Amino acid sequence: MKLTKVTRNYQITIPAEIRKKLNIKEGEYLKAELEGDRIILTKARLEWKTIKLGKKLTTKEIEKSIERGIRLECSNRH
Repeated sequence: MKLTKVTRNYQITIPAEIRKKLNIKEGEYLKAELEGDRIILTKARLEWKTIKLGKKLTTKEIEKSIERGIRLECSNRH
């Protein structure tokens, strides 16, 4: 059993041994559930839904659009 302290902002640090075993990385989400007097933390499995926004562009097309936008912005400043 590992002890961890609750900070002033109600945060806890997950002991390194546990983080490494579960491969928990900074910025990841954990799901917190209450079971009696226990708090159960599990790695959250987030599914990002993709949104189809129109025609697919190649990297080259995106770069050209950015260049056009930069040129347009620069010409509007003068």
